[in-house]
Amino acid sequence: MNRQMTDRQYTKTHIQAQFDVPLEESGSRIDQVLARLMPDYSRARLTQWLTEGQILIDGAARKPKNKVLGGEKIVVNAELEPQIDWSAENIPLDLVHVDHDLIIVNKPAGLVVHPGHGNPSGTLVNALLSQFPELEEIPRAGIVHRLDKETSGVLAVARSLKAQANLVKQLKDRSMSRQYVALVYGHPNKEGTIDAPMDRHRLQRTKMAVVYSGKPAVTHYQMTDTTAHCAWVEVKLESGRTHQIRVHMTHIGHPLVGDPVYRQGRPGLGRATVAARDLIDQFPRQALHAQLLGLKHPSTLEMVQFEVPMAQDLVELHAKLKIVDV
Repeated sequence: MNRQMTDRQYTKTHIQAQFDVPLEESGSRIDQVLARLMPDYSRARLTQWLTEGQILIDGAARKPKNKVLGGEKIVVNAELEPQIDWSAENIPLDLVHVDHDLIIVNKPAGLVVHPGHGNPSGTLVNALLSQFPELEEIPRAGIVHRLDKETSGVLAVARSLKAQANLVKQLKDRSMSRQYVALVYGHPNKEGTIDAPMDRHRLQRTKMAVVYSGKPAVTHYQMTDTTAHCAWVEVKLESGRTHQIRVHMTHIGHPLVGDPVYRQGRPGLGRATVAARDLIDQFPRQALHAQLLGLKHPSTLEMVQFEVPMAQDLVELHAKLKIVDV
């Protein structure tokens, strides 16, 4: 596509640009044209700027669904709002990889990702802002996917708007691969796929549930090791619904050890030794660890993979169960 652009300037918080709509775009929706002309920004952000009048077409505000004729002048005069409510805090981080586009973190269990009600500070975001203050200018401080508070493991953070838009797209088209390790009650099939749509629980709105009118959710699992009453499984996600692994494994009758929210009973523990039951019952969090993350690097477009070792508390649980569960 032949792009004509003049007077384009990017500052930290202010984006100014001018484009002439290519003639070959005649008949296209404005939001589609903007996405092609400004690929560093997500469609949602461009639509927001358009709706708010921060993007004008021939001097006038237009709706995203309006179509262009070709040749119109697009003027962008937009503000990036810093996350002013989030403060930097000196919290240690286990950084796996850092470059101009990506920050890869090995998140410990117990660390909340975003500030929010009940957790206004002491979060991963607060820690990131301390070491990478430029993230203040990125929506959600560059976080593109989440791990639950009590889930440990690898997590990607975008260090630029371009990288954020790219990673969000990879999540949407399912080209980003994520692999987890979990300890579940009982012994599921050696391998399987759980294809069960999910949505908010009908009565308990803070919980998720399998809801057949919900959003598609697909989980693949493979059993890698067993104790007498539990199993270690590797889990790969196709989709990324909230609490997906926890809900799906409960759905097939094998909830995660240590999960007080979704566990229904303790299947398989009826005849366990007292020592084994104590180890499992006293484990203080859901036994879930994000082990591996694969993605296409936003700048080089090469496939890269980041793997972190299993969290120490899970390593110790695995070793102790081998001893007492014989």
